[in-house]
Amino acid sequence: MGPKLLFMVISIGLILCKEGMLVLGDIGTATSYDPPYLPTKCDGNRQDQLPPGNLLVSVSEGLWDNGAACGRRYRLRCLSGNNKPCRSGIVDVRVVDFCSKRPCPSTIVMSNEAFSVISRYPNAKINVEYIQV
Repeated sequence: MGPKLLFMVISIGLILCKEGMLVLGDIGTATSYDPPYLPTKCDGNRQDQLPPGNLLVSVSEGLWDNGAACGRRYRLRCLSGNNKPCRSGIVDVRVVDFCSKRPCPSTIVMSNEAFSVISRYPNAKINVEYIQV
């Protein structure tokens, strides 16, 4: 490979890395929900199940795993949505509930507190990357 071709391949690679997002986890959607956050399907009315700052989520059927999801922790970041809702941060959350709506409006339904870390708009439906931590 000649130096010009090598330079072109490296340049294109750098542009793609800069412009594209590297996604390492699963992709899904997220919405938010209002308190009260108790009772839950995981631990009923136990207040101690709620993580500090109410950084909690309810999950849809695909993640619920017949209740085995209770207590799992996920790291989420916003990828996209209408009107550019994403904040640049990430948030770590704990599963405390099964999505109570049928059909569930998203893969993950986040507490208002958790959702506000990654989205500018509280009523948005956003595309997220999530990974179990």
